[in-house]
Amino acid sequence: MRGLIAADQVLRIPLLPVLAAQGLSVRRNAQMLPEPTGPRNGRSGRGPRLRLLVCGDSSAAGVGAGTQAQALSGQLVDRLAKHYSVEWQLEATTGHTTLDTLDRLKSLQGEFDAVVTALGVNDVTRAVTSRQFAQRQRQLITALSNDLGARRIVVTGVPQMNRFPALSHPLAWVLGRQAARLDQALQQVVSAYPHVRHLKLDLPDDPALAAPDGYHPSPHAYALWADAAAQLLRQA
Repeated sequence: MRGLIAADQVLRIPLLPVLAAQGLSVRRNAQMLPEPTGPRNGRSGRGPRLRLLVCGDSSAAGVGAGTQAQALSGQLVDRLAKHYSVEWQLEATTGHTTLDTLDRLKSLQGEFDAVVTALGVNDVTRAVTSRQFAQRQRQLITALSNDLGARRIVVTGVPQMNRFPALSHPLAWVLGRQAARLDQALQQVVSAYPHVRHLKLDLPDDPALAAPDGYHPSPHAYALWADAAAQLLRQA
């Protein structure tokens, strides 16, 4: 119901000391994994031409993998290159929000046939509201479609942050509830565009799917993500 305040939102104020302490602990104890080495653009495969853009935050950048070949972009290109001549480009940075990505895309030249985005975690941690997030995601889709010519867009859903191994309760609960709200808003945005698909990553609770920092995907998780994204792009 519109106007109804969720329980986690009500409890944020009394829980603030605990949440602040847990947040500081996560930042202090989490391993600051670097973005992986390797090329961020290239060509691969044979077949019809496919100009691919991968954009977003640290997960799009591949944090948690040792090389870009093990990350989302490399594994996605590997799958698409079996069917297309892929010309690909990665535009992603650790810490970026949807608004940051919108600004970054303004400097891009040329056009793309397909795009995969990965955003939301930093919007959650920076207290972006569902309404703000939806508005910025609409702006992002418009920019990708109109300015960069994308005809196929796969929007990765906001991760289930309550399942991040690095987060303990109540912080995991609060961030997880907010992530779920942003993802619900994202699904509503995507439903208005016939050339856009929402990719909900509902991965099993497997320690092998988390990077050592407990916050980012592992190469195995990136492989599952790439499988799902490639399937959606080929269906479009």
